[in-house]
Amino acid sequence: MSFRTDRFGGAEVVPFPGRTPGAAASEPLRPVLIVLHQESSTPGRIGNALRALGHRLDIRRPRFGDPLPDTLDQHAGAVVFGGPMSANDSEDYVRREIDWIEVPLREQRPFLGICLGAQMLAKQLGARVAPHAQALTQIGYYPIRPTAAGRALCPDWPAQVYHWHREGFELPDGTELLAEGDDFPNQAFRAGNAFGVQFHPDVTYAMMHCWTTRGYDGLSAPGARERHHHFADRAVYDAAERAWLDHFVDGWLARRPLLAQAAE
Repeated sequence: MSFRTDRFGGAEVVPFPGRTPGAAASEPLRPVLIVLHQESSTPGRIGNALRALGHRLDIRRPRFGDPLPDTLDQHAGAVVFGGPMSANDSEDYVRREIDWIEVPLREQRPFLGICLGAQMLAKQLGARVAPHAQALTQIGYYPIRPTAAGRALCPDWPAQVYHWHREGFELPDGTELLAEGDDFPNQAFRAGNAFGVQFHPDVTYAMMHCWTTRGYDGLSAPGARERHHHFADRAVYDAAERAWLDHFVDGWLARRPLLAQAAE
C-alpha cells in the first residue's frame, strides 16, 4: 500500500512546537516504538534522548519475527533505524516494514526514519532509492545545508553529520526538503509529521568504534573517510549534532495529528 498526497498537514513550515508546561505531570507519557534491524543494534543517542524526555522504548525487530502494531494509538511516535540491508531488498520483512509506514502516515503520528528508515519512508511515498551513479558512498562526516524550510522548522543545524550509506533517495512528491548535501542531495525531508534523515545522529562513541571495526571493509569504498577521520571529525562536529538532535527530538514528539488538534 502506498500513501500519496500533495499535502502533508499543510504546506506552511512552522517551527517545532514546544512542550505544554505541566503536560508530562498530568498524564503518563506513551512509549515510543523503536524498529531495529540487527540483533545487536541499539537506539543509541536517540534512545537516550527519548528516555531523558521520560518515554519508555518499545523495541521491535521485525527481521526476527517481532510484529508491528496495527495502530500507533498507544505510542507517542515511531522511529525506524538503519541497517546493512537495502530498502530495495526482496525479503518479506523489508517489504512489510515499508508497507507498515502507511500507519503513521495515515494516522499523522510522529515518525522518524534514520538512513535505511528514511529510504523506506521515501519508497512508501513512491520515490526511488538507488546507489550513487558513480558508486560513491558516504561513510564518515560530510557537510549538510539546511534549506529555508529546514531552518524555519528547527534552528542550529550542524555543519557536518555522520553518515554510513551506499544508497540515497529521491525527494517524494509533495514533501518538503529540509537539508541537502553534495554527492547525495536529499539529506532530510518532511511529509507532515513524518521525517526522514539520511545521516546518523543516533551514533554514540561506542557505536562508532563498533561500526568502524566490524564494517572496516566499507572504509575502502569510493568516497568513504578513513577510520581515523571519523574520530577526529567527531571531536569537531559531534557537540553541534548532539545539541541539534535533542532539540529536534523534543519538537518532533510534540507534533500531533491535525484531527486531534481540530477536536480541541
